[in-house]
Order: sequence, then C-alpha cells, then structure tokens
Amino acid sequence: MLVKKDLKRKARQLITFVALKLHIPSPMSFFTQTDTFRKIVLWCAFVLLCCCEVQAQQEPQYTQFMFNKLSYNPGYAGSFVSPTLTAIYRGQWFGIDGAPNSQVLSYNQPMLNERLGIGANFSRTSVGITRSMTVDLVYCYRIPMRRGHLGIGLQPSVRNFWQNWSDERLYSATPATIDVAIPTGIRSKWLVNFGFGFYYANDERGWYVGAAVPRFLQNNIDFSEFGEDISREERHFNAMGGLTFRPTDDWEIIPQLLLRYVPNAPFGAELNVMAGLKRKFYGGLTYRAGGDKGYGESADLLAGIQATKNLFLCLSYDLGLTRLHRLSNGTLEATVRWWFNPPEGTIIDSGLGF
Repeated sequence: MLVKKDLKRKARQLITFVALKLHIPSPMSFFTQTDTFRKIVLWCAFVLLCCCEVQAQQEPQYTQFMFNKLSYNPGYAGSFVSPTLTAIYRGQWFGIDGAPNSQVLSYNQPMLNERLGIGANFSRTSVGITRSMTVDLVYCYRIPMRRGHLGIGLQPSVRNFWQNWSDERLYSATPATIDVAIPTGIRSKWLVNFGFGFYYANDERGWYVGAAVPRFLQNNIDFSEFGEDISREERHFNAMGGLTFRPTDDWEIIPQLLLRYVPNAPFGAELNVMAGLKRKFYGGLTYRAGGDKGYGESADLLAGIQATKNLFLCLSYDLGLTRLHRLSNGTLEATVRWWFNPPEGTIIDSGLGF
C-alpha cells in the first residue's frame, strides 16, 4: 500500500521504470517515435492499473477463495474432519510480460478430538521484477458450540520481499544510477508478522462465517537508502461467509461472499455461487467488484469435480471487465485438493469441506 504523501516519488520511479522498459534513450523520443509512443501508452496503462491493484490490496487475490480459506483466515484450521492438502496456481493477465503470478500450498488438520487445528501456508507471488515468498504457521483453538464450532486462530509469518533491478529486461542508454529514486542491483529483505481471525461453521445447517486480519504489523517494505518509510504493509481485513441449500437430494446451491477492506483503498467484494450435482460435479460463477469502468473487475467461470473420495480438482477462468482486458488473454487458476483418509461414511459437504 502506497502512502499518499509519497505518490510523487513513486510516480517518478514509475516514469523512469517505463522509460527503462521501453528502451527510451531520451524523453524526446516520446514525440518522434510512433511505435515507441504506442508502447508507452500500453505500458503506462498496464503499470498504472497494476498500481491501482496494489493500492487495492497487497496480498494476492484468488478466484477460488472458497478452496483457499486458510490463506485468508487462520480460524479455518481444523474445520474439516480430515487432514487436507491444497495446491493453487494463478496466472493473471496472460499475454502480458511480468503480469502477476501466484502459487500457494497449504495444509491443515484437526487435533485432540477436533478441539485444536494446526496448519501452514507456503506462498509465492511475482509481478515484474518483484517477488515475495511467505511462510505462515497456523494454530487454532476450536470451541464446541451447540450446532458447530468456533475457531479462534493465530498466524505468525515470515516473508521475503525481493526485487531485481538488474533484470536484463531493463535497459537505459544512460545509467539509471544518476537518479537516486531508482534502486540498483538486487534488493531483498525479511519481514516478520502475525495475524488472527475467527471462523464459525454450523455443522447442521451447512453455513459458515468468519473474519480475519492475516497480517497485523505495518512493516516497512521499501528499499529506500535514506531511512524513509515510503511503502509499508497495510492491514487487510477479510470477512467471508457461505450457505448451502439443498433443493433435492442430488442438487446443492452454495452462495459465498468474500469482503476485503484496506484503509485508504477501495472496498473489495467477491460474490460466488456454486452448484453441485450428486456431490461430484460442480460449476459456478463469481463476480468481483471494482475496476476502472464501473462494471466490476472481472466475471469468472469455475468448474470442478470430486474425482475420487480423496481428490478434488477445479479450474477457473477470469474474464476481465477493465480496460486492461484488451491487452491480456484473461486469468487462469487451478486447484488440486487432497483429503487424507476421511472417515468411512463421511459426506464431503462442499459447503463446509470447501
């Protein structure tokens, strides 16, 4: 999240970065080279929209958030009767070099007769010359209620934040070192943080609700050499909920909602509706609010299958609704989930098993 008082300096960095990326020897080429002018327009649109995305959130977003609850809320750990391993890949804005790319591997399980939950997340995100790798450890105390469990989770984390300003894609006819606002070489730093959250699931009625702040400390994430706090981690407040309807024994309808709030940034919301047939075949639609045209950020299509008692697969495609969709081929996301030895006779209720 960029602090407002530092936008001028970040804009200066942005202009220099675009110039480097486009191999522009001097500002005059902006007016004399038609091809370069077009490239400038395209790259400025891409980078500025990326900046809007960064301002909206620092944490990676996932269309299949219902399968990735542990990344949003440590109170989810241990909510399903079986130990669970989940892997998610997200390739955003295909066709654009340096576009966001994210992967997450998570594990969680109940313990002590479902009174405790433990888990871990390993995630990697890259965009342009920036990469972050994060390890979260999750502990959740689960309180039995009349019709469900309330999980109260704590999540310590370690993150490596890395930028490569020696990337061969960056080029300048004049040394970039003449501008002290632009870093040089490879920059890296380690950040320690913690988060917390609660998650309640009603086992009888098939609904859940939760809220969390995955990272509470506002660490400095800037590589300034002058001791200035330019950019920092912002607190992300997440809330989610879902409910399972069963009009017949074979069909189930599962509406789910994710809300995201970051101070000084637009409010984010994602509404998903999944339909399941015989607890084996699943399809759904998601609408993500936001964007720059008033229509929203994306409309997403999901399709999944419970391939075996243990294995679940899902694939989704995001159709962008912003002006950036003209430059990309959409966003693809895939989930693979494995339940370890669920008890015999267990009904993998998608409303809760998600």
